[in-house]
This record gives sequence, structure tokens and C-alpha cells, in this order.
Amino acid sequence: MKRCQNLVSKVKEREDKKIMVYGYCRVSTKGQLDGNSIEEQKAEIMKQYANAKIIIESYSGAKERPIFNKLLNRLQEGDILVVTKLDRFCRTTKEGLGYIDNLMSKNVKIYILNMGLIENSPIGRLIVTNLLAFAEFERAMIIERTQSGKAIAKQKDTFVEGRPHKFGKSQLEHAIELLESHSYKQVEEMTGISKSTLIRANKRLSIK
Repeated sequence: MKRCQNLVSKVKEREDKKIMVYGYCRVSTKGQLDGNSIEEQKAEIMKQYANAKIIIESYSGAKERPIFNKLLNRLQEGDILVVTKLDRFCRTTKEGLGYIDNLMSKNVKIYILNMGLIENSPIGRLIVTNLLAFAEFERAMIIERTQSGKAIAKQKDTFVEGRPHKFGKSQLEHAIELLESHSYKQVEEMTGISKSTLIRANKRLSIK
């Protein structure tokens, strides 16, 4: 009788538990947070699951995802985790398979919008393993091409480390000339070059 009551109680708990849908959106830098990237992810998820609770993470570290780790611990049986693409879910094959095993052991459904639902079956695992391996290979090739391109660029005399300058040398020299008869604020309004940039450029030219 007691065993029967415990079984009924467990069934009732599962029925009473509200199934949650979590939409995980990730961008690699804080600068992207207000851009289209995060908005597009949210829109795609909400289009499929209007009731999804959106979780946003902006983190520059390749391996550090504290919000995602908290979400993994929060997910319970029957819940659904939704991401737009595989690279939002994981970065390496080993990492991805670890997440999948963990979530499927809790009977959490994983839905990658551009792939579909990840099935908890040998065929489903084979498909996702191949996709993860290909995605990891593609990222490695992009990094290799970027490094190769940078190495070639470094051989040129014109190479400058870091981001390219927004304004050219002639533009800055012209703006400095304007400072002879105008204030920093006036030159900033005329050229679009910030006061701080004008001050730095003026100092460099004075030193020369």
C-alpha cells in the first residue's frame, strides 16, 4: 500500500512540474550585446518557443561560461534547452558530447534550431558527433587562415599591430592644422575626430 502511495506521489509530482523552455543566447564580447547578433538569436528562439525563458551570456573567455553552467544545473527532467546554432552550445566535440550526455541523463531535450532535436539514440549520437567534429575542424581552419594572413601581413613595412586606425595620416594632419584657428570642440564637430584623438595626434606631431 505504501509503495503504491509513493508511486502515485511521484507521478503527481511529474504532472505538477511545469515544463520549462530555456533559450540560451551567447555572444563572445560585451560589444555585441546590443547589436543584431543577440537580437537575432532571441527572435529565432521566440519564433519557435514564444514561452521560452531567454538566458543571455556575454563572455570573452573561450572556456568560461558561468551563466551557461548555472543553467545546466537548473535544467530538470522534461525541460527543453534551445539554442540557434551548434557553436552557441559548445566549442569542441568533447565539450559538446559531455553536455549532451549530462542533459540526456536528466531527460532534458536539446533543440538546435538549425539542426533540429538531438535524438537520444545511437543514430542521433552519430549524427551530432560528426557535426560537432566538423564544426571544430572549421573553427581550427579559420584560426589557421587568420594566423597565416597575419604572418604574411607582418612581413610588409606598412603592418601595424592591433586594429586599423579610423582616420588616415592626412586627415589627422588636416585636423591639427584647423586647431591653429579653431577650438578642439569646433574641429571635432567639423571632422568627426574626437578631442582625445586630436590631442594624441597633436602631441605626436609636436614631438616629431
